[in-house]
Amino acid sequence: MQRLPSRLRRALAFLCFATAATSCAANGALPIVKLFTTGGTIQSKGAHRGKLSEYNEGRVTPQELIDDLPELKTVAQLEVVEIANIGSGGMNADLLLKLAKGLNAELAKPGVAGAIVTHGTGTLEETAYFLNLTVKSAKPVVVVGAMRPFTAISRDGPFNLYNAVRVAATPEAAGKGVMVLLNDTIHAARFVTKNSTYRIETFVARELGPLGFADSDRIAFYRTPLGRHTAASEFDVSKLEMLPAVDVVYGYQEASAAPIEALVAAGAKGIVLVDSSPSFAKAIALAQSKGVVVVQSDRKGSGRVLLSERSAGRGIISADNLNGQKARILLRLALTKTTEAKELQRIFNEY
Repeated sequence: MQRLPSRLRRALAFLCFATAATSCAANGALPIVKLFTTGGTIQSKGAHRGKLSEYNEGRVTPQELIDDLPELKTVAQLEVVEIANIGSGGMNADLLLKLAKGLNAELAKPGVAGAIVTHGTGTLEETAYFLNLTVKSAKPVVVVGAMRPFTAISRDGPFNLYNAVRVAATPEAAGKGVMVLLNDTIHAARFVTKNSTYRIETFVARELGPLGFADSDRIAFYRTPLGRHTAASEFDVSKLEMLPAVDVVYGYQEASAAPIEALVAAGAKGIVLVDSSPSFAKAIALAQSKGVVVVQSDRKGSGRVLLSERSAGRGIISADNLNGQKARILLRLALTKTTEAKELQRIFNEY
């Protein structure tokens, strides 16, 4: 069967979502939005209201999040699925697969309009990108977090969550892939990154900017990502129980090749180089001789890694403009399909 052009697929997805939303409105019913919770700062408690760091005095339950926002009752019907209640550093392949499978199961239900995922901000962009590659639905998925704990005077989590639900319930959000929402700003999971350790305006898409904004009068979108994602993705995790081991090595002046050698010895199937060093050459060649795939990313924070003839000839895969942590996510999934260099490069070019 011939594959439909991407614009037509997005248009059909939007039409399907809009038709369902119109039906809900005609019946006087609010859209159903699934709330998947994983924890993070948005679900954290501090010892006092001025505690904005090292807040580990308890966890907020999903029900507490909902009870704190009676305004949500005017936007959507929320149904909760608790995946975990941990800091983002604790996210792993088991939880990522559980989350993706859960989202796919719930979004396949005709009455569900979209989904929200709460997450810690430290590795939020990695989970969001993983879902962008593995959620098999055009319905909106919004990953949301907070830079300040639930107990803080100036907490940002509740308003972020409120806006995330608004976006997930908006027909115009269909077909845009997985989105990240903090600080009233809607970003594409493919391009967003955490830019500041502490400030609430931390998430940015450095070269391309946001998709839109969750403003008080309406959800305003200004663009749609063109790369393959979600419903158009070739990755299927429905039968996966684990993911290949892929690690990241950082390049700097006089960098040691010991991390590469150790990772190969430990059984790594892929290594992402964030920049490089002349001292890596022998270790990389040895790794490749043992079947380890090597992807070249960069530490600058923006810009593409151009695919040179020399690198291609050595079997090095360009990460395009993916940062190291996102290149790792894509490579883990790509290795479930192939280890052939040209096919891997095709995947990095398309996603």
